[in-house]
Amino acid sequence: MENTTELQSEDKLYYTISEVAAMLGENVSLIRFWSDTFPKYVRPKRTQNKKNRIYDKTAIANLRLIHQLVKEQGMTLEGAARKMAANKEGLDRRSEAIERLKGVRAELQHMYDLL
Repeated sequence: MENTTELQSEDKLYYTISEVAAMLGENVSLIRFWSDTFPKYVRPKRTQNKKNRIYDKTAIANLRLIHQLVKEQGMTLEGAARKMAANKEGLDRRSEAIERLKGVRAELQHMYDLL
């Protein structure tokens, strides 16, 4: 979780695929696969030489949501796509709340370890 807050505190407009993979704790190849599988929700931009994918904060939020649905809740890709299409707004808020709670838990664990 520390990587997530460190990277997003920089207030960058775009993040490389490697940075996004580090934020989510996944491989670059999985982020690329999700980008190709969910083009309606994740549209990476390309660098000037058209070689590298870069992601804005909206794309990263959608990738976090996909990660939560597929990896944490065990949904299939098709199920995650249906869920996102049916209730995008509600899922965003829930995903944000879960991320905040994970951060609080990590901070509490760190404080407990210091005792």
